[in-house]
Amino acid sequence: MGRHVWEAFPVALQAFQEAEDTLGWDLRGLCSHGPPEELTRTDRAQPAIFTCSVATWRVLEERGVGFDVAMGHSLGEYSALVAVGHLSFADALRVVERRGKAMWACGEQAAGTMAAVLGLDDEVVEQACEEAGEVWPANFNSPGQVVVSGSPAGVERLGKLVMERGARKVMPLQVSGAFHSPLVAGAAEELEQVLGDVRFLPASQGRFFSTTELRYPSIGDLRDVLVRQLTSPVRFTQSAQIALADAALGIEVGPGNVLAGLVKRVRRDLLVVGTSDATDLNTAIERGSAR
Repeated sequence: MGRHVWEAFPVALQAFQEAEDTLGWDLRGLCSHGPPEELTRTDRAQPAIFTCSVATWRVLEERGVGFDVAMGHSLGEYSALVAVGHLSFADALRVVERRGKAMWACGEQAAGTMAAVLGLDDEVVEQACEEAGEVWPANFNSPGQVVVSGSPAGVERLGKLVMERGARKVMPLQVSGAFHSPLVAGAAEELEQVLGDVRFLPASQGRFFSTTELRYPSIGDLRDVLVRQLTSPVRFTQSAQIALADAALGIEVGPGNVLAGLVKRVRRDLLVVGTSDATDLNTAIERGSAR
């Protein structure tokens, strides 16, 4: 994960070196070799994904790629804020590290889990969550795909209810906690403390769109938005409908292509390119710098 950027672009290598100096562990080694059970731990995965995303953005920026709107899915909001210029890389990395550790600790202290419900309208899933108890909508990812979060018993009850109401499938997710639910309120409290020492800066380009609040927050709102984000549902479907309504090109910055697939289910006419390998990254540079 990310090797194609740090091996080919000095500006990306610098980002990884900065991150390793701050984190105190071998980030590139973990991204290259795992083991998977460590890389997928919340406290390791979040700094790794965030650094990959920022390093990739630095490559795009260096090659003249600009943007009008930046948004992210949960953790991705931090790399979006760095791209816009509201957060420095150093400050954001410090927050992301603490965020990942706090979320991991919540999962260790109280059992929680998540599952994806496929094939039902958002409203049906929301109603089922209310009836099941101890489970909440966590991610509205695309039409017909809602991730729920809660206690194991609550998610199990929810699964039975939605299957009775016509869900195509309920897929358990391999996570360490009930993220974007009240069960991680303890992590939100810790996040509020670390964000208290962070300085938010004026935008240097584009605008940041909050996918939990469905708006463009002011600088003065960003701290509270990020704290609330941890226990609020990510409304990615609605965000793509609003923030990308007039977009002609979308670029998914960082590892993977999940978000590109979700966006295509909302805006089938929108060209969305990824950056998760050398070929896709070159395409993104070519398309983005020509906009």
